Amino acid sequence: MEIGDTVVRKSYNRDITFKIMDIKHVDNEIIYVLNGVNLRIVADAKIDDLEEVKEDSFGKAEVVFNKKVNESIRSIVNNRNNTSVKKKYRDIKQIKISPIDFDEGMSFRRPGKILHLDGDAGYLDVCLKVYKQLSIDAVGRVILESEQPEQIVDIVKEVKPDIVVITGHDGISKETKDYTDLNNYRNSKYFVDSVARLREYEPGYDNLVIYAGACQSYYEAILDAGANFASSPERVLIHCLDPVFVCQKVAYTNIGEVVNIQDVVKNTITGVKGVGGVQTRGKCREGYPKSIFVR
Repeated sequence: MEIGDTVVRKSYNRDITFKIMDIKHVDNEIIYVLNGVNLRIVADAKIDDLEEVKEDSFGKAEVVFNKKVNESIRSIVNNRNNTSVKKKYRDIKQIKISPIDFDEGMSFRRPGKILHLDGDAGYLDVCLKVYKQLSIDAVGRVILESEQPEQIVDIVKEVKPDIVVITGHDGISKETKDYTDLNNYRNSKYFVDSVARLREYEPGYDNLVIYAGACQSYYEAILDAGANFASSPERVLIHCLDPVFVCQKVAYTNIGEVVNIQDVVKNTITGVKGVGGVQTRGKCREGYPKSIFVR
């Protein structure tokens, strides 16, 4: 097997699809370093545990997740449209303007801008496509997890986002029993360091919204460093699009409202076991009237 091959692990009942990212020689054995195709996990395995699959094949977990992804996108778009209509009719009633005089086509919204740092180029590509689907202005950068702390502040100064995503791959060391030791996580220390540096640059939780973490990341340490949202409360695997679904909710929530954390979690693929956070104000600004020169 070679780097780039798509595989599943027989010992885990072929549940997750991986790509081989590296091949190492450890104690006279060949160890294959694996990245999840849809799940933000790093793993390793020996050759006798791997089975090659077609690139377009999916493990059992991915089949379920892909269905949830499509349902989540539909739900987000439908809820966004319905909320907009309901709000406009509520406003009409409050200020006693006749529906005939209210031109809902004259208002516009400016959702928050997102900077998404990802340790995986493939994941970032998928995330950027979904941001576009959800009508969100997003800038993506592929930065290895270990290099994110050194670069994050300079990139934020350049892009000037409202929301920052710091993610990639992570995982817990094999057979660990101490979930409060940062050294037992593959990349959590880099996520923690990145968040801490951002908070030195911008302390305000509502001025700069931060999501950080990946599969099985040290949730509590990331939040303590200053993140608004993080993974993973129960050290479970998270889907590559979970950060997108969290941040789209913040991007489209009005600046005068606090984001409903339960709604945020409900719209993710992994749910409450994989994602959590603290109270945060939205980043969407409503405007009126819309320019006649803009479609």
